[in-house]
Amino acid sequence: MKIYYNKKELNIYVEDLKANKKTIGFVPTMGALHLGHASLIEKGLQQNDIVVVSVFVNPTQFDNEEDLVKYPRTLKKDAELLSTISKSKIVIYAPTVEDIYGDHVKSTSFNYDGLEHEMEGRFRDGHFDGVGTIVKRLFEIVRPDKSYFGEKDFQQLMIVKKLVEKHHLPVEVVGCKIHRAKDGLAMSSRNTRLKPEYRVAAPFIYKTLNTAKEKFRTNSANKVTKWVESQFAKHDLLELEYFLIADIDTLKTAKRKSNKKTYRAFIAVYADDIRLIDNIALN
Repeated sequence: MKIYYNKKELNIYVEDLKANKKTIGFVPTMGALHLGHASLIEKGLQQNDIVVVSVFVNPTQFDNEEDLVKYPRTLKKDAELLSTISKSKIVIYAPTVEDIYGDHVKSTSFNYDGLEHEMEGRFRDGHFDGVGTIVKRLFEIVRPDKSYFGEKDFQQLMIVKKLVEKHHLPVEVVGCKIHRAKDGLAMSSRNTRLKPEYRVAAPFIYKTLNTAKEKFRTNSANKVTKWVESQFAKHDLLELEYFLIADIDTLKTAKRKSNKKTYRAFIAVYADDIRLIDNIALN
């Protein structure tokens, strides 16, 4: 498994691929890879000659310093997982903070036409400036033909698409279905930090989303939201941060249902000190 630790070496590799008219798929990650990441990479391998996987814990998208410090860093295990998928068609880009940012570890301010102010944007100040900064930088370094993002971070997916559109970046952004554990919990690097009792409780999130989807067929968004809030109010371990139903194009909270719009339900929950997010298509 080839690992590039700086952009200069990676650039030589990318130039060679481009010269030989090879297509490049790209999966940006913060490491602690799991089967959800693997599903993105496998999709990339189906559609490209080579897949570059970046492993970089990006400091500018953490609004909580403690979360940044605790975020798992497991490059050796990540490489082992990737080698089980392909030993010859995947390379890792694992840069240092200095390689990406130089001496100025700071986010650029982005305008995503309001997408950044909804949902996660309300609770994580500056998060999507950090996301835009690192994704744009990585696109410039890797120069992929296609890049793959999971729908678990649906708002992030929409924001990256908006970033590409507004900055005319020559990459196709491909959204991929949420990969779940057998009990329904959306795959996340944070899941490994859950205490046993919270891991057992966490599938309640997806179970509740599925029931909310059923209820949305015959009830208003407001009624469904109140029902979800009542379910978590009775739960001993899981604390609801937010649940909302939004128009997928604007991500604005739905006030009145329309047959002409497509909706998703979004949720953020604390399991002890671990923050879990999920979503589900409603129609």
